[in-house]
Amino acid sequence: MADGASSSGARAGPGGRGSVGESVVIDYGRRRTTCGYCRSTGPTSISHGLWATSLNAHDYQALLDRGWRRSGSFLYKPEMERTCCPAYTIRLKANDFICSKEQDRVLRRMQRFLDGELDPQVGSPQCKNNPTKRSLNEPMNSPTLKVSRVSAYEFGTVTCPSLDKKDEFICCLSSKINEAIDTCFQGGIVGSDVQLPKAVVKTVKPQVKKKVGEAAQEKNGGTIQDLVYMCNISFQLAATIRRALPEEKRAVLGDLSPNNIAEKLVLTMAQHGEIAGFSLKACNGHLNFYSATIQAIQNHSSIGACVQASDKSPSSKQSSTNKNDARHNQKAKKLEFRMARSHFDPEEFALYKRYQTQVHKEKTVTESSYKRFLVDTPIVSIPPVSGDNIVPPCGYGSFHQQYRIDGKLVAVGVVDILPKCLSSKYLFWDPDLAFLSLGKYTALKEIDWVKTTQESCPSLQYYYLGYYIHSCNKMRYKAAYRPSELLCPVRYEWVHYDAAKPLLDKSLYSVLSDFSTAQDEMPQPQTFGPCDESSAKNSHSETPIDEDDEDSDYDEEMEMMVDEEMAHSESNADTAEDSSSVGDIENVMMDLNGARVKYKELQSVIGPIERRHLSELERQLSRYVKVVGKELSDRMVYSLS
Repeated sequence: MADGASSSGARAGPGGRGSVGESVVIDYGRRRTTCGYCRSTGPTSISHGLWATSLNAHDYQALLDRGWRRSGSFLYKPEMERTCCPAYTIRLKANDFICSKEQDRVLRRMQRFLDGELDPQVGSPQCKNNPTKRSLNEPMNSPTLKVSRVSAYEFGTVTCPSLDKKDEFICCLSSKINEAIDTCFQGGIVGSDVQLPKAVVKTVKPQVKKKVGEAAQEKNGGTIQDLVYMCNISFQLAATIRRALPEEKRAVLGDLSPNNIAEKLVLTMAQHGEIAGFSLKACNGHLNFYSATIQAIQNHSSIGACVQASDKSPSSKQSSTNKNDARHNQKAKKLEFRMARSHFDPEEFALYKRYQTQVHKEKTVTESSYKRFLVDTPIVSIPPVSGDNIVPPCGYGSFHQQYRIDGKLVAVGVVDILPKCLSSKYLFWDPDLAFLSLGKYTALKEIDWVKTTQESCPSLQYYYLGYYIHSCNKMRYKAAYRPSELLCPVRYEWVHYDAAKPLLDKSLYSVLSDFSTAQDEMPQPQTFGPCDESSAKNSHSETPIDEDDEDSDYDEEMEMMVDEEMAHSESNADTAEDSSSVGDIENVMMDLNGARVKYKELQSVIGPIERRHLSELERQLSRYVKVVGKELSDRMVYSLS
């Protein structure tokens, strides 16, 4: 035997373990590549690698719980203490999931779109804006259902129906603020390609007046009793402009704090004439409307004058009416969910190609690379058994979850269904529907799926999100699915994210289980208030996040894609380390041209082996046992040529 292992080793198929199938792996080695997360210029990303010809679901579950992942039939595990960007396996117990405010907004936005109340022009900047609110009609059995508590009155202030004089007056105020916004920020200053949010004026309720505080109001020229209406559009404008414009263009506009924007809008509105019976003040970034007399709102003549002033542009009014009528006449859309075992589908590939070229800017996308990455799988399919509660109704294996709207394919989630979890591998979606945040939406639906499936398969409790990389801001979004756990890279224990984060803040590679051995010292999950996770992490910021504001910098799932060239590089590197006793490898089961032989029986079967070849094989098997674990190495088959 000339070598310990080779990529040309015999590829034995499933068998020998009954219905669960046999796990056969070949060609262990270390891989060095450039890193796609820190954009390194050299081979700083270091990982262990294996090719798998077949894996039963239980063995792949065990590999996941030791930090492994797969790309097609290639298995890889970051060498945590040496790689540039340590990647920690992250998971979530589905029944403990807490839907955040931002995630709830994603569900509501999808429902508005399906109901025909949110139908922006495809590909337009308007896709990033949320023009309406409504109560969510999610199915009542949806585990992530959180019904929006928006009253009919609040909905009316957005769509401006003629309910009564008071609502008509609120629409008038909103219209005047929007005119001031156009004067201040449109006309080439911000740019026609930036869709600015629309103002919504709300009545100030008595309980809000108490919270505001009389002293703060008096300082700005009005008393708390006279405060009737309020608008927070300045905060939304500040956030939108910061996201949409580069820093050099923002500098031209000057101070873009909510306070400064509010003062600018007040000045502009004053130049266009006063509002009869009301005075307008800027207060801490808010636009506050104070009544000269508390009865002013009941003065129909004042209201009529205001409405008449806002109706000077009949074309604008007609356009607004037509848009509202068109929205209400929109036909409701149907969202369908289909789940199929992993296979090549030309329609899916066409969507994947559009996604990769438009979202990730890939120049060339081939069928062969797509198949290697997302279609090929070593996981042996296990069909469900009627009447048992061990295998889920869909069975075990690799699946493509299709999301269709009115029959059109809009997203595909590639997942593995295993004894303990749904492991999310990759997602690609229609770039024209980016405004729907399909990455977040499908993640929430996958969590729902785990909760629902757990009723028929109690062992299936977890949702695995892939790798969490603390050094990469675009990968930190996974911690927003709370309460999550990270896998310790040494002891392979699960550690609560809130306990692991302080360690990762100090060092990107950390033995997470060192945080504390006392369970009662574990930090409790934080409960976020109205300004969701991002505002909690930036509590010093003066700009709050509005209920319908969306984080446009969110980057969807982007797992490591491994190609053939990478998989076969440096397969015999670093052979001087990782030595261990022969006793650790003596029960490793090997495949020799179809025959199953344990390492301790190897020479008795094939005859004497030269010492140098035997030493090389022992070093390679020792590294293999170290990274997959002794229990797995004893029951998986390691294929040799």
